[in-house]
Amino acid sequence: MARKIRVLMAKPGLDGHDRGIKVLSRAMRDAGMEVVYTGLHQTAEQIAQAAIQEDVDVVGLSILSGAHMTLVPKVVDCLRALEAEDIMVLAGGTIPQEDREALLAKGVAAVYTPGAMTRDIVAFVKEKAGGEELGE
Repeated sequence: MARKIRVLMAKPGLDGHDRGIKVLSRAMRDAGMEVVYTGLHQTAEQIAQAAIQEDVDVVGLSILSGAHMTLVPKVVDCLRALEAEDIMVLAGGTIPQEDREALLAKGVAAVYTPGAMTRDIVAFVKEKAGGEELGE
Protein backbone atom coordinates (compact mmCIF):
# COMPACT_ATOMS: atom_id res chain seq x y z
CA MET A 1 0.00 0.00 0.00
CA ALA A 2 1.35 3.40 -0.97
CA ARG A 3 2.17 6.03 1.61
CA LYS A 4 -0.20 8.95 2.10
CA ILE A 5 0.95 12.48 1.32
CA ARG A 6 2.30 13.98 4.55
CA VAL A 7 1.85 17.70 5.19
CA LEU A 8 3.28 19.88 7.95
CA MET A 9 1.23 23.03 8.60
CA ALA A 10 2.97 25.83 10.49
CA LYS A 11 2.50 29.39 11.73
CA PRO A 12 5.92 31.06 11.71
CA GLY A 13 6.59 34.22 13.64
CA LEU A 14 4.32 36.09 16.00
CA ASP A 15 1.08 35.83 14.03
CA GLY A 16 -1.67 34.54 16.33
CA HIS A 17 -4.54 34.01 13.87
CA ASP A 18 -4.90 30.31 13.11
CA ARG A 19 -8.45 29.75 11.88
CA GLY A 20 -7.46 29.51 8.20
CA ILE A 21 -4.64 27.02 8.76
CA LYS A 22 -6.93 24.84 10.87
CA VAL A 23 -9.62 24.85 8.15
CA LEU A 24 -7.05 23.92 5.50
CA SER A 25 -5.51 21.26 7.74
CA ARG A 26 -8.91 19.63 8.14
CA ALA A 27 -9.56 19.79 4.37
CA MET A 28 -6.24 18.08 3.68
CA ARG A 29 -6.93 15.44 6.28
CA ASP A 30 -10.41 14.86 4.85
CA ALA A 31 -8.77 14.42 1.42
CA GLY A 32 -6.72 11.52 2.80
CA MET A 33 -3.48 13.28 3.68
CA GLU A 34 -1.64 12.94 6.96
CA VAL A 35 -1.41 16.39 8.52
CA VAL A 36 0.83 17.61 11.32
CA TYR A 37 0.04 21.07 12.73
CA THR A 38 2.91 22.58 14.71
CA GLY A 39 0.91 25.37 16.33
CA LEU A 40 1.58 29.06 16.72
CA HIS A 41 4.83 31.02 17.00
CA GLN A 42 7.26 28.63 15.33
CA THR A 43 10.72 29.65 14.14
CA ALA A 44 11.93 28.78 10.66
CA GLU A 45 14.44 26.39 12.19
CA GLN A 46 11.77 24.63 14.25
CA ILE A 47 9.58 24.24 11.17
CA ALA A 48 12.40 22.80 9.04
CA GLN A 49 13.43 20.39 11.79
CA ALA A 50 9.82 19.26 12.31
CA ALA A 51 9.42 18.74 8.55
CA ILE A 52 12.39 16.40 8.52
CA GLN A 53 11.44 14.60 11.73
CA GLU A 54 7.89 14.04 10.46
CA ASP A 55 9.14 12.98 7.00
CA VAL A 56 6.70 15.28 5.22
CA ASP A 57 6.26 15.92 1.52
CA VAL A 58 4.84 19.43 1.94
CA VAL A 59 5.19 22.35 4.35
CA GLY A 60 2.29 24.80 4.44
CA LEU A 61 3.02 28.19 6.00
CA SER A 62 0.33 30.64 7.07
CA ILE A 63 1.30 34.25 7.71
CA LEU A 64 -1.01 37.20 8.24
CA SER A 65 1.47 39.43 10.09
CA GLY A 66 3.17 40.91 7.02
CA ALA A 67 6.46 39.15 7.74
CA HIS A 68 6.10 36.76 4.78
CA MET A 69 9.10 38.14 2.86
CA THR A 70 11.36 37.36 5.82
CA LEU A 71 9.87 34.21 7.32
CA VAL A 72 8.90 32.17 4.25
CA PRO A 73 12.30 32.44 2.50
CA LYS A 74 13.98 31.63 5.82
CA VAL A 75 12.02 28.35 6.04
CA VAL A 76 13.01 27.53 2.44
CA ASP A 77 16.64 28.32 3.26
CA CYS A 78 16.56 26.18 6.41
CA LEU A 79 15.18 23.23 4.44
CA ARG A 80 17.93 23.67 1.83
CA ALA A 81 20.58 23.86 4.54
CA LEU A 82 19.29 20.55 5.89
CA GLU A 83 19.37 19.05 2.37
CA ALA A 84 15.58 18.81 2.33
CA GLU A 85 14.87 21.01 -0.68
CA ASP A 86 12.66 18.23 -2.06
CA ILE A 87 10.00 19.21 0.51
CA MET A 88 7.48 21.43 -1.26
CA VAL A 89 6.71 24.73 0.49
CA LEU A 90 3.37 26.52 0.18
CA ALA A 91 2.63 29.96 1.60
CA GLY A 92 -0.70 31.48 2.48
CA GLY A 93 -1.94 34.70 3.98
CA THR A 94 -2.31 38.36 3.19
CA ILE A 95 0.45 38.55 0.61
CA PRO A 96 0.50 41.31 -2.05
CA GLN A 97 0.84 40.27 -5.71
CA GLU A 98 4.38 41.62 -6.09
CA ASP A 99 5.48 39.63 -3.05
CA ARG A 100 3.82 36.47 -4.41
CA GLU A 101 6.06 36.61 -7.47
CA ALA A 102 9.13 37.14 -5.31
CA LEU A 103 8.24 34.17 -3.08
CA LEU A 104 7.77 31.92 -6.09
CA ALA A 105 11.19 33.02 -7.36
CA LYS A 106 12.69 32.05 -3.99
CA GLY A 107 11.43 28.47 -4.30
CA VAL A 108 7.90 28.51 -2.90
CA ALA A 109 5.69 26.18 -4.97
CA ALA A 110 2.48 28.22 -4.62
CA VAL A 111 1.08 31.23 -2.77
CA TYR A 112 -2.54 31.41 -1.63
CA THR A 113 -4.38 34.45 -0.36
CA PRO A 114 -7.65 34.91 1.53
CA GLY A 115 -10.53 33.56 -0.51
CA ALA A 116 -8.54 30.70 -2.03
CA MET A 117 -10.66 27.57 -2.27
CA THR A 118 -9.50 24.69 -0.09
CA ARG A 119 -10.36 22.23 -2.88
CA ASP A 120 -7.94 24.06 -5.21
CA ILE A 121 -5.15 23.88 -2.64
CA VAL A 122 -5.84 20.20 -1.98
CA ALA A 123 -5.87 19.48 -5.73
CA PHE A 124 -2.53 21.29 -6.17
CA VAL A 125 -0.92 19.30 -3.36
CA LYS A 126 -2.25 16.01 -4.73
CA GLU A 127 -0.98 16.84 -8.20
CA LYS A 128 2.46 18.08 -7.17
CA ALA A 129 3.12 15.73 -4.25
CA GLY A 130 1.80 12.66 -6.04
CA GLY A 131 -1.89 11.81 -6.10
CA GLU A 132 -1.05 8.16 -6.73
CA GLU A 133 0.34 8.03 -3.20
CA LEU A 134 -3.23 8.27 -1.96
CA GLY A 135 -4.13 5.07 -3.73
CA GLU A 136 -6.00 6.88 -6.48
